[in-house]
This record gives sequence, structure tokens and C-alpha cells, in this order.
Amino acid sequence: MLTKVEKKYSVKSTPKATLKKWYELMTLGRMLDERAPNYLKQAIGWSYHAPYAGHDGIQLAIGQAFTRGEDHLFPYYRDMLTAVSAGLSAEEVILNGISKATDIASGGRHMSNHFAKPEWNIHNVSSCTGNHTLHAVGVARAMKRYKHKGVAISSQGESSVSEGYCYEAINGASCEKLPVIFVFQDNGYGISVPKRDQTANERVADNFTGFANLNIIHCDGKDVFDSMSAMEEARRIAIEKCEPVIVHAMCVRIGNHSNSDKHEWYRDEDERAEAKAQDPLPRFRKELIDAKVFTEKELVGIEEQMKEVVLEAHKAAMKAPNPSPDSIFDHLWPTPYVSTKYPDGTHNETSEPVKFIDAINAQLKKEFRHNPNTFIWGQDMANKEKGGIFNVSKGMQQEFGKERVFNGPIAEDFILGTANGFSRFRKDIRVVVEGAEFADYFWPAMEQYIECSHDYWRSNGAFTPNILIRLASGGYIGGGLYHSQNLEGSLTAIPGVRIVCPSFADDAAGLIRTAMRSEGPTLYLEPKALYNSKQAMTPIPEDFEVPFGKARVRRSGKDLTVITYGNTTHMCLEAAEKLAGEGYDVEVIDLRSLIPLDEEAIINSIKKTNRCLIVHEDKVFGGFGGELVGIINDKAFEHLDAPVKRVGSPFTPVGFNRILERAILPDTERIYNGMVSLLKY
Repeated sequence: MLTKVEKKYSVKSTPKATLKKWYELMTLGRMLDERAPNYLKQAIGWSYHAPYAGHDGIQLAIGQAFTRGEDHLFPYYRDMLTAVSAGLSAEEVILNGISKATDIASGGRHMSNHFAKPEWNIHNVSSCTGNHTLHAVGVARAMKRYKHKGVAISSQGESSVSEGYCYEAINGASCEKLPVIFVFQDNGYGISVPKRDQTANERVADNFTGFANLNIIHCDGKDVFDSMSAMEEARRIAIEKCEPVIVHAMCVRIGNHSNSDKHEWYRDEDERAEAKAQDPLPRFRKELIDAKVFTEKELVGIEEQMKEVVLEAHKAAMKAPNPSPDSIFDHLWPTPYVSTKYPDGTHNETSEPVKFIDAINAQLKKEFRHNPNTFIWGQDMANKEKGGIFNVSKGMQQEFGKERVFNGPIAEDFILGTANGFSRFRKDIRVVVEGAEFADYFWPAMEQYIECSHDYWRSNGAFTPNILIRLASGGYIGGGLYHSQNLEGSLTAIPGVRIVCPSFADDAAGLIRTAMRSEGPTLYLEPKALYNSKQAMTPIPEDFEVPFGKARVRRSGKDLTVITYGNTTHMCLEAAEKLAGEGYDVEVIDLRSLIPLDEEAIINSIKKTNRCLIVHEDKVFGGFGGELVGIINDKAFEHLDAPVKRVGSPFTPVGFNRILERAILPDTERIYNGMVSLLKY
């Protein structure tokens, strides 16, 4: 719905003190904007700078509309004046630009020109442009759930709206009626790509005119007063109607896209001159003088004051320390919840065995009772008796209500991205998502998975997404492509997310408890073939907990070490029992936790057996087992009497026909043969 905005602000109606403040901010911002490239020329830093000149009106307005203590702001890389207007000091801006250890946005870990102040809820966003729209929607969802008065403000260039996750964000926000403002700063270019190559509509916001519950405001982003009126009205609508608003601000890019761009290559001299002629700062300055609000002398005085502010900020920033090389391992993962009763993740419970699927369901419910700030959403999550594609979450909505257990659209990026945003609202919030109905469908969410992986590190410990990502993983169900694949070979290569894969019901419950009581993201792989497997059934203590990074010896032995996890754990145990009848003593280690990994358990076992076989369901080539081989060769080579071998799937997808599936996925016989070959080496 197109919303017309009354122009509430003008040079005559605005108090002089307010106009003075605005001119100070605009002057300060422009001085910083123009000074930034000099740091690169002097080899001091700021190797990435995207000048904002031409966006002055809307950026001033975003910062002024942002209400500290109520709102959450997600600026993009061109939002220097937005950051200054919202309250960042010149020193804080420069510290970010030259990547100092005291940079409040990231301590020099993230790219320059990515401004943030976490304590004010000005968020550190990604270089993956526009992806923070999903985080803003997630925060807005939390605001609505907790009846918080405030808005989430997401700012971006018009070209980033071409990204699919932006459409997912706006669709989700309009469906749920959330208090979020999407600001499109339209300067006509995505680096060198003109807008006509991005979209058929002249105004990108027009792409969304058919969305229900969505308000669209157009304004001149070069004009201070029009922009201020637009942002004030947008915030009013978002709060009072609890609906999303798009503010489409027409801007102009006066300079290059960034300091690595040369706009002379694609903009002719006339176009560049026309852009410069539309500069908002001298236009605003002239308005102030023409209206006799300020004299030339008064404005020169303000400009001189801002020069002093920038100079003092520069001097202070140059004295600030650089990041230490020793700090690179800080803030990879927050400290996890630690079990005191079950430090090694084992127990002696003798009650009735529980199914794998029931163990997960019961433990989720326990954690929801334990922490009322726990939520779960995903596809097919909660519709009457349905609770997830495999009914793992059955009964949860009935017990905990639609506010805590609900469906998401079929949009995996949206499901995970809004979880990231939702968890930003309060540190005690825990979000569980079914990242996809099957692990194979998780790939569209990879961009948001990457965000989750380095949020804690990138923000220098200021924020971590407290999310448990559940994925039904693996084969042996006749599912074929998109229903039988394994992801861990790819995902374990990405630092920052704990990855677990239980083989038995007790570990399934214990790992959920630990993950949901820890800070930080955990990827929880559920071998779906085990959901109702008798082999995976075990007794479970009421309060059982499994530590991260602690493997479990499922069978002790002295002749051969077998390292495995998930579905193949049971096959390895079957093969080991068969070999016991032949006089061989095979030790089977169930990793349970892939990241972090229990290297000590692996090495200690190899010291005892001097032989090692690695077994997993995934492909041998590129699988997680390759990393295990590398670790063993580095740290236990002198204890080996034979080469480390692997058993897994061939380098093919998993076929649908059961004949093809059996030919691809490892089985007990193939594992038995692998054990024999090593025992007889």
C-alpha cells in the first residue's frame, strides 16, 4: 500500500537548535567521508570505503529516527552518516575504518565501513549485502512477541533488493505483520550495474506493491526535510499498526561505488557532473542561509568546530592499539554449558529403553518447560497433530502454544535468518529451528548458516546466535536425491558452529540438553533412519547430559580402532561382534560430536590398537573422514602399524531405487571387509 506522507519538516518549521544539530552531523559525516580515502593512501587502513555523499538526507533521517533503548538498527556498508547521526562518535568511526583493536564494531575483525555499536543495538552486519533484512525481521518478531515498543530498521542499497532473501524477509514481515522498516537507498547503481539491469520497475519498492499489510513510502533521499518526514511517519506506522514499512529514498551517488571502483569507466562526464550538482550538503547549507536561520559566518564556525572534532578523533584513533595476532582464536565459540553430573556423557540407567524419536521429542519439551524463552519454528512444524515432517515435534504446539511453536514459510534462509535476528533481542532466548524438512534442502540457508558461524567472532564476542539447527540427515530410507544426503563433510569445514550427530537415544537427548543450555549455534544432525530403530533405543536418565567434544567408546577392544558416528555406528558394532567370533577384539568409538572433536579419545585408542578404520555414511572423497585421517597422521603416526583406511559411500549422489541405494551406502558387510583388511595387514 502506497502511503502519502505529509511534509512535517521544513527549514522554517524546524527549531534552530535542531537545524544546528543536523548541520553539525552532516558536516562531520561528510568530513569523515572525504577523509577516509586518505588513510588508505597513507597505508594506515580503511582499505574498503563506500562513500555516502548523495545519500545525506535519508541517512541523517535514519539516524535521527533510531531511538536508543527501543529500536534495533541494521546499517549497511555505506551508512556512515547513519551511524554518526545515530550517535557514533568520530573516533568510533575512524577506529572502525582503520581496524583498531578498540573498534567497537568488531575489534578490527570485520571489514572497514561496517559500523556498529552493539550496546546500543546498532548491529554488526555482514558484507553479504542485504542479508540483514532477515535479522531485522527476526528482531521485529521478538518485539511483537514480547510486546516491546520499538522498531527494527534495516538499511540497504536498491540493488541488494534483488537478492532472494530480501524478498523472503519482506514477505515474512508482511505475513506476520511485524514492526520493521526497510530503507532502500536508491542511487541507481549496484557498483557499475545500472538499475535497469536489476529490475523492470523504475522504483524497486514498486516490486512489492501487491504485498498485503505492507506500507510503502517514497521520499527524496537527498532532501533532509522530506527524508525526516518519511522516517518519522514510517516509525509511527510500524509501531501503531504493527506493520512493515518500506521507505524508498531516491539518492544519487556522487563518487565511486568504493575505493576499489572507478566510475569513470561506466559514467560519462555529463552524468558525473549532474550527480555532483545534486549534492545534498551544499543544498541544505544554502537553504539555511537563504532562510536567514544562520549566517555564512555561523556556518563557517560550525565547520571549523567539526574540523577540530575530526582532528582530535584522528589523533586519539592513531594511538589506539592494533589487534593482537594471538587473539585470532578468541570468540570462535562461547563457553558451553558443562555437565557436572555426567562429565563424560555416560550413565548406568536401567529403565525401559526409549525410541530415538521419542527421546528428542521428550527432551525438547523438557527444555521448553525449563526455559520459557525458548521457541521453535520450521516447515510443517505445527498444524493440528502434525509436528515436523517426521512428527519429531509432535504435541509441542498443543502444550506450549502458537506463540512459541509455529510454522515458517518454505524458505530455509528465512527460517534460519529470522532465528538469528530473534535471538538478538534477549540473551536468554533460545531458538530451535528445523532448518529444512530434510538436510538435503538446507543448502538455500547456507548464506545464513555462514552468518551464524562467524557472528560471534566477527563481533569480537558481542553477539552470538543462540540457535539449535535440527536437520534430519542421511539415508537408508529409500529417499534418493534431496532425501538421503549427508552434509557434514562440507559443514565441518566452516568454523564457529558446533556439530553433533548422535547414534543412540540417550545421546540424542543429552546433546539437545547441552546445546539448548549453551550459548552459540549448534547443528544437530538426526540420522532419520534411527528415529524408530530398535538398535538405537536406550534407557535415558531424566537429567542426562552429553558434553560437546566427548566421544563414547561403544565397544572396547585392543586389535583395531573403528571411528564412526550416526547410522554407521550400529553397523560397525554388528561387524565388530561378528569378528569377535573369529577371535578379533575391535574397539568402536562413537564420536557423537564432530565439532568440537574428541582427539584425545581417538589418539589414546590408536595407541592401544595401532590400527584405525574410519567409517561414515557420507562419501569417502571429501567426507569428514579425510580430516580424521589428517589428524591421526599428524598426531598418532608413530603408533600405527598399518595405514588408516576409510569406508563410506562412493563419489556419487544417493540413488532412489533401493538397488542403487544399497550399491552406494555402506553396509555391515562392507564395513566388516574393511575391518578384516586392516586386521590382516
